[in-house]
Amino acid sequence: MVAPEAKSRGVYAISVAAELVGMGQQNLRLYERKGLLEPGRTDGGTRRYSESDVMTLRRIAELLDQGLNLSGIRLVLALETENAALRTQLSRRPAPGAAPSPPADTPPAAAST
Repeated sequence: MVAPEAKSRGVYAISVAAELVGMGQQNLRLYERKGLLEPGRTDGGTRRYSESDVMTLRRIAELLDQGLNLSGIRLVLALETENAALRTQLSRRPAPGAAPSPPADTPPAAAST
């Protein structure tokens, strides 16, 4: 299993990422301009695509095959990201009837004397 931080580290040059997903390099540049993904950059400005970016590119290809345009794809990707965040929030909620835990930024209550 790949560690989460490894999935977000840019390791692929644009030519390799394009080959991995079966797209042209110009398409990857277009998707970046349209805000569909944001690859990392080296100090010299070279794009570096992560495993997460490659997964996003594969999802873009699926949505294009289904007939969506780039504006529709941007909305779908945003909704999928929001949905994942909401699922994470729900999974962290205490079970019904369980005592609520104090927020992390709340100092513990002072002991009464």
